[in-house]
Amino acid sequence: MELNYKLILASNSPRRKELLSGLDINYEVVVIPGIDESYPDTIEKRQVAQYIAQKKAAAYGDYLKENTLVITADTVVILDNKIFGKPANEVAAKQMLRELSGHTHQVITGVCLTSAEKQHSFSVISEVRFCTLSESEIDYYVTRYQPMDKAGAYGIQEWIGYVGVEFISGSYYNVMGLPIQRLYRELKNF
Repeated sequence: MELNYKLILASNSPRRKELLSGLDINYEVVVIPGIDESYPDTIEKRQVAQYIAQKKAAAYGDYLKENTLVITADTVVILDNKIFGKPANEVAAKQMLRELSGHTHQVITGVCLTSAEKQHSFSVISEVRFCTLSESEIDYYVTRYQPMDKAGAYGIQEWIGYVGVEFISGSYYNVMGLPIQRLYRELKNF
């Protein structure tokens, strides 16, 4: 795909870098530390990821030179109208996985495409069902894989995905953190 833009990925996520690299397009990673990722309590839960992606995009105003396009994204996990972001520590990670165990949850990634001329954002929703996980499986995964940088305290592409995911409806790559097929179409149309 040929883009008329210099592409900036505003993320340090190795998964997002890997997925975007899979499109065979050139991009550069630029990360501004300390962007506020809070959201108002009044916002509908399914809109949170897109809201945060747009909020991240607002921080990149200085990078919006002519023919530059910034991609920002955020992923959340939702179970029973409760948002599971990134866990603060191992205790929180284990608690998240206990709650997700044996249930179907939603993974929502919001993506925002921003240039100096325009902005377009979208969200993609996938559903994931975990089998019932034992305490030893949860302990093993959290201790070994340290999923504190992942929404919902898990990476579907890691051990926990191999042994715990019974069912997925929607984009697998969305669950990894970037709905790459949809992003490809949106970039072509941008």
